[in-house]
Amino acid sequence: MKFFIINSFRAMVYIAYLAIIACGVLLGIYQHGQFAAGYGLTGDIARVAEIVGFTIAGWIVASVICGLIVAVLDIRDDINDRLPDARRDS
Repeated sequence: MKFFIINSFRAMVYIAYLAIIACGVLLGIYQHGQFAAGYGLTGDIARVAEIVGFTIAGWIVASVICGLIVAVLDIRDDINDRLPDARRDS
Protein backbone atom coordinates (compact mmCIF):
# COMPACT_ATOMS: atom_id res chain seq x y z
CA MET A 1 0.00 0.00 0.00
CA LYS A 2 2.88 2.36 0.79
CA PHE A 3 4.26 1.76 -2.72
CA PHE A 4 0.94 2.88 -4.24
CA ILE A 5 0.76 6.00 -2.08
CA ILE A 6 4.34 7.05 -2.83
CA ASN A 7 3.85 6.55 -6.56
CA SER A 8 0.53 8.40 -6.53
CA PHE A 9 2.29 11.42 -5.00
CA ARG A 10 4.99 11.12 -7.64
CA ALA A 11 2.33 11.01 -10.38
CA MET A 12 0.61 14.04 -8.83
CA VAL A 13 3.85 16.03 -9.01
CA TYR A 14 4.49 14.97 -12.62
CA ILE A 15 0.98 15.92 -13.68
CA ALA A 16 1.14 19.24 -11.82
CA TYR A 17 4.54 19.99 -13.39
CA LEU A 18 3.25 19.41 -16.92
CA ALA A 19 -0.02 21.25 -16.25
CA ILE A 20 1.75 24.37 -14.99
CA ILE A 21 4.06 24.41 -18.01
CA ALA A 22 1.04 23.94 -20.30
CA CYS A 23 -0.63 26.92 -18.61
CA GLY A 24 2.47 29.00 -19.37
CA VAL A 25 2.35 27.96 -23.03
CA LEU A 26 -1.37 28.72 -23.26
CA LEU A 27 -0.88 32.10 -21.61
CA GLY A 28 1.83 32.91 -24.15
CA ILE A 29 -0.49 31.93 -27.01
CA TYR A 30 -3.39 33.90 -25.50
CA GLN A 31 -1.44 37.19 -25.35
CA HIS A 32 -1.38 37.73 -29.17
CA GLY A 33 1.73 39.91 -28.97
CA GLN A 34 0.29 42.40 -26.47
CA PHE A 35 2.80 41.71 -23.71
CA ALA A 36 5.82 41.82 -26.04
CA ALA A 37 4.55 45.06 -27.63
CA GLY A 38 5.50 46.79 -24.40
CA TYR A 39 9.10 45.84 -25.12
CA GLY A 40 9.02 47.15 -28.70
CA LEU A 41 8.44 43.82 -30.46
CA THR A 42 5.75 43.48 -33.11
CA GLY A 43 4.25 40.85 -35.40
CA ASP A 44 5.31 37.23 -35.45
CA ILE A 45 8.47 37.94 -33.48
CA ALA A 46 6.34 39.20 -30.60
CA ARG A 47 4.17 36.07 -30.68
CA VAL A 48 7.17 33.74 -30.67
CA ALA A 49 8.89 35.74 -27.93
CA GLU A 50 5.77 35.56 -25.76
CA ILE A 51 5.25 31.84 -26.26
CA VAL A 52 8.91 31.10 -25.50
CA GLY A 53 8.99 33.55 -22.58
CA PHE A 54 5.83 32.26 -20.94
CA THR A 55 6.94 28.65 -21.50
CA ILE A 56 10.21 29.36 -19.69
CA ALA A 57 8.33 31.23 -16.95
CA GLY A 58 5.93 28.28 -16.61
CA TRP A 59 8.87 25.91 -16.35
CA ILE A 60 10.45 27.98 -13.58
CA VAL A 61 7.17 28.34 -11.68
CA ALA A 62 6.47 24.61 -12.09
CA SER A 63 9.92 23.76 -10.73
CA VAL A 64 9.40 25.95 -7.66
CA ILE A 65 5.86 24.76 -6.92
CA CYS A 66 6.56 21.07 -7.45
CA GLY A 67 9.81 21.37 -5.50
CA LEU A 68 7.86 22.81 -2.58
CA ILE A 69 5.29 20.02 -2.84
CA VAL A 70 8.03 17.37 -2.73
CA ALA A 71 9.79 19.13 0.16
CA VAL A 72 6.61 19.37 2.23
CA LEU A 73 5.74 15.73 1.53
CA ASP A 74 9.27 14.69 2.52
CA ILE A 75 9.06 16.66 5.77
CA ARG A 76 5.67 15.09 6.51
CA ASP A 77 7.07 11.64 5.79
CA ASP A 78 10.03 12.25 8.11
CA ILE A 79 7.71 13.42 10.88
CA ASN A 80 5.51 10.35 10.43
CA ASP A 81 8.58 8.09 10.56
CA ARG A 82 9.75 9.63 13.85
CA LEU A 83 6.33 9.89 15.47
CA PRO A 84 6.18 6.26 16.72
CA ASP A 85 9.60 6.73 18.37
CA ALA A 86 8.35 9.80 20.22
CA ARG A 87 5.24 7.97 21.41
CA ARG A 88 7.28 4.99 22.62
CA ASP A 89 9.75 7.14 24.60
CA SER A 90 7.12 9.01 26.60
